[in-house]
Amino acid sequence: MDQKVNTRHQCLLTALKANHILGCIKRNVASMSREVILPLYSALVRPPMEYCFQLWSPQHKRDTDLLEQVQRRATKMIRGLEHLSYEERLRGLGLFSLKKRGLQGDLTVASQYVKEAYRKDGDNFFSEACCDRTRSNGFKLREGRFRLDVRKKVLTVRVVKHWSRLPREVADAPSLETFKVSLDGTLSNLV
Repeated sequence: MDQKVNTRHQCLLTALKANHILGCIKRNVASMSREVILPLYSALVRPPMEYCFQLWSPQHKRDTDLLEQVQRRATKMIRGLEHLSYEERLRGLGLFSLKKRGLQGDLTVASQYVKEAYRKDGDNFFSEACCDRTRSNGFKLREGRFRLDVRKKVLTVRVVKHWSRLPREVADAPSLETFKVSLDGTLSNLV
């Protein structure tokens, strides 16, 4: 990050690294079938793009598009899906866009803090909204007000509105595994 908490440089380096790995896969793998490319993408390309994503999450559309372009390229490599649109390719492969994957990671981390998995570290990360009227889940988080846009991009702020919109059965999941499965179902229904 630079002095203005801009993550442009990180996004460029991440996209460059992921594109290099994707290029190696394209040059060295003979079969471009789904059964070959999808596991290679999931094991080799996606981890560098998502490493510490909650910390350096892209702030601008151009950065998000830069990272999303890598996934577009990877899904287009798969034989039989070249003619489909990007959204149709994602649906056919059972993948989320990187924006949804980032939201999924954000909500998972927030769930761990809310459920007190990191109690020592996160005592004051989230504050509960003092409101008896809740329509979706029973644990609403309070959204702060900030004068600077830089603060709005921090995990503890950007996740609040999404957490408060979660259905009760997702937010009240008894374990992290149950939360992840319920969250996947909820996110797959979103357009």
